Amino acid sequence: MGADRETISTVLGSCVAVCLYDPEVMVGGMNHILLPGDYDMKRITDAARYGVNAMEVLINGMMKFGCQRKRLLAKAFGGAALLAALSEMFGMGSRNVAFVRDFLAAEKIPLIRSDFGGDRARIVLLDTSSNEVFLKRIQPMYQRKVSIAEERNCLLYRRKLSEEETQVDLFVSDPLDKGIEPCYNGRKR
Repeated sequence: MGADRETISTVLGSCVAVCLYDPEVMVGGMNHILLPGDYDMKRITDAARYGVNAMEVLINGMMKFGCQRKRLLAKAFGGAALLAALSEMFGMGSRNVAFVRDFLAAEKIPLIRSDFGGDRARIVLLDTSSNEVFLKRIQPMYQRKVSIAEERNCLLYRRKLSEEETQVDLFVSDPLDKGIEPCYNGRKR
């Protein structure tokens, strides 16, 4: 984010990136929303990854450069369903998209471009001084690393939703393809 010409990039699966731009002062910025809504201070340490917080951090940061909410324009990307089973269970991509649409509508920030959904991860690059966005969909054979991150994100969200620790044993794929690795109550033994 800033007034100088800078390119910001991110990789998205079910996450959503919102690019905001103020055309009068020619300042732009981008966030990366991991989960919709708000976060629980007792359980989550990276508040800026959660919907409301990510949007407010971005907007407030841009206002330090002279931007005004009433002039902001938005572009948003992501919300894919990379892992069919987890997407059906949690609907994380579609929930992130719904959150972004609702937030922007409530704040009266026009969404001038978007690319949501599908089953492909995306690479997004934003030129902060011109509001130009380059978007590339990642080919399925290169999505493995993004898919592993998506699994972890869903497990974190599941943990966040539970009020008390569960006594369920989970089995997750090992990122190095060494097989299945047991996790107990979301933790490796």
